[in-house]
Amino acid sequence: MSRIEKEMTRRGFMRGAAAITIVPRYVLGGAGVKAPSERMQIAVVGAGGMGYANIKACEAEKFVAFADVDDERAADTYKQYPDTPRYKDFRKMFDKEQKNIEAVIVATPDHTHYVAAMTAVQLGKHLYCQKPLCHSIYEVRKLTEAAKAAGIQHQMGNQGHSDDTIRMLCEWIADGAIGPVHEVHTWSDRPVGGDPWSDFPIMARPKEEPLVPATMDWDLWLGPAKWRPYHREYCPQRWRGWFDFGTGALGDMGCHILDPAFWALKLGQPTSVEATTTHYEPVVMNETYPRASIVRYEFPSRGDMPAVKLVWYDGRLKPAVPECFERGRKLGGNGALLIGDKGVIMHDSHGAAGLRIVPETKMKEYKQPAATIPRVKNGSAGHERDWVRACKEGKAASANFEYGGPLTEMVLLGVIAMRVKDTRLEWDGANMRFTNSDQANRFIKPEYRDGWTL
Repeated sequence: MSRIEKEMTRRGFMRGAAAITIVPRYVLGGAGVKAPSERMQIAVVGAGGMGYANIKACEAEKFVAFADVDDERAADTYKQYPDTPRYKDFRKMFDKEQKNIEAVIVATPDHTHYVAAMTAVQLGKHLYCQKPLCHSIYEVRKLTEAAKAAGIQHQMGNQGHSDDTIRMLCEWIADGAIGPVHEVHTWSDRPVGGDPWSDFPIMARPKEEPLVPATMDWDLWLGPAKWRPYHREYCPQRWRGWFDFGTGALGDMGCHILDPAFWALKLGQPTSVEATTTHYEPVVMNETYPRASIVRYEFPSRGDMPAVKLVWYDGRLKPAVPECFERGRKLGGNGALLIGDKGVIMHDSHGAAGLRIVPETKMKEYKQPAATIPRVKNGSAGHERDWVRACKEGKAASANFEYGGPLTEMVLLGVIAMRVKDTRLEWDGANMRFTNSDQANRFIKPEYRDGWTL
């Protein structure tokens, strides 16, 4: 057992947050402290798949270590960086390489985000973590708090938050372009209509036990999740559809599609959430996310902004087309409608792409307000670089955890509602609990497998 593994087990973080070791701010970048090197020294946990895309976006920096449980999945990365040390177990990577590491990218499946990301935070490393920030609300809350206390720079991987269009939406709402907004409808064609897990089967746990690929360490892939035999239905792609590993269509796409309304309307914590789904077989309901769902959130008034009802649809379900739409205008595969007293705004996924006031006559009449929110260089294409800039300059990145954490919590509340469907769940955000459902409260904080506590 490595030193990091021993330390993780000894601290027993999941028994209470008090065990976190926080590195003082002056160690990490306070006044008079040396900034990260000119070419920041980055380690990556999850070097294949989305991790490879993050690496390409930061290729001007220096990569000093990689960790991935599957050599085949990470083959493109390893081919491009043949001399960079590589590990299957990220804990061993940190144990041996931590003196060379200034920052960490975490791009693993959802269920292992937290154990990798919190280890990086405890070691005082700047952190970029893919969306959704974590697999559970408890993990999100604790990681957000720890990252803030540690004084590191951090960014969640919802690229659209760096786009100009999401900033334009915020400016339009502040300008009163459609008046006060009381209602929001959002939708995604996933899990039915989008890669990488199209046509996800509605099924119970597979009974077959095929051999684990020679390139993979299955035990490490499971990480803190309960043990189960390997099956190709779990990885490398369909893990998003299984409760133990992913967060479903809402967890996958919600941090993109809900992001614009969450920011522009300053939504914060909802007061209630309720879901209706296509699930009906108990054995399936205990394993996988539904083929389609509708999730209803209610948010209280915020300052001079009125209360908001927000509805999420997935599995190719969509809201009704507003009466103000011109003949022939349709709702796309992923997007949102913000419905105000004076009009409707629509947009697609990822940073409010395709942002329009409808009908088009109102869009043409609207006088654009001045840009008041700073733009990110190169928009979504510069999302990772914005994090690198934050590490070197000390000014927060666009989707830092203090924003991305609450956004992810909102998304994961809907995920829990799917598991306690057809029940209006009353949420006490300050105390991180549902006031009317012990069953729902069981899903706030996960149980970890032995050897994986922090």
